[in-house]
Amino acid sequence: MEFCDECGSMMKAEDELWICSSCGNKQPKDPDADYVITDDQEVSEVIETGETDSGLPTTETECPECGNNRAHWYMQQIRAADESETRFFVCTECEHKWREDDH
Repeated sequence: MEFCDECGSMMKAEDELWICSSCGNKQPKDPDADYVITDDQEVSEVIETGETDSGLPTTETECPECGNNRAHWYMQQIRAADESETRFFVCTECEHKWREDDH
């Protein structure tokens, strides 16, 4: 794995060059180095989910749109670092999204 000297992004191998997909910087590969290039992830790196599984935890809360009592949730820092995070919900039925602040 190589990283761009200009912007620090991971570079991709193409023929005899390393090419940065972010800034376009090109660097020649070391001809004496051994490289292993794969297109597939290792089986241990793949996490399978069902068709309706978002990977987010669920909780009991009422959807303001359809009245369903289950929603996926996540938290995100959207204000200053010294303020609390905002909770976001996604209805498991209608996929309506809403947020809950501590105010």
